[in-house]
Amino acid sequence: MMLNDELLENKKINKKNNILHKSFEIGILLKGIDSIFQMIGGILLVFLNPHRLNKIVVLLTQHELSKNPRDTIANFIVKSSLGFNLSAQHFAVFYLISHGVIKLILVTMLLKKKMFAYPLTIFSLALFIVYQIYRYSHRHSPLLIGLTIFDIIMIILTFMEYQNVKNKVYE
Repeated sequence: MMLNDELLENKKINKKNNILHKSFEIGILLKGIDSIFQMIGGILLVFLNPHRLNKIVVLLTQHELSKNPRDTIANFIVKSSLGFNLSAQHFAVFYLISHGVIKLILVTMLLKKKMFAYPLTIFSLALFIVYQIYRYSHRHSPLLIGLTIFDIIMIILTFMEYQNVKNKVYE
């Protein structure tokens, strides 16, 4: 009877570890995809100077604002574009490309199960969270809250995965 209880308990633990492992793998895959999009976005942003952005904004909003000067979405687009200057462009290009490259390197190392990558990823995500909270205090973007929550979940999953890999749970 005791042996059956132990087997049942081990089965529950293995199932829990497998769910955590799959969640970690999905999260890492999403981080990898996100990093690629960030790098592409940063590269595309090199070509979007303030003058070009202004032309695009006028093209997108002129018709709607001529019919309804209080249109919420069109006014939001215009207002959002006003802060885009050369300095903001350079910062955004640097931020997107460097953030994307860092995440892609970390994801690659995690997929290869490099032990140093787990604590490095946790540290990097913690730094990203601090920066995202700082940006949220200025921009109040719900997207930043979502990214921060996702990064917190990834820190937890990365820590748990690190413990399991370190203890050779998957072998």
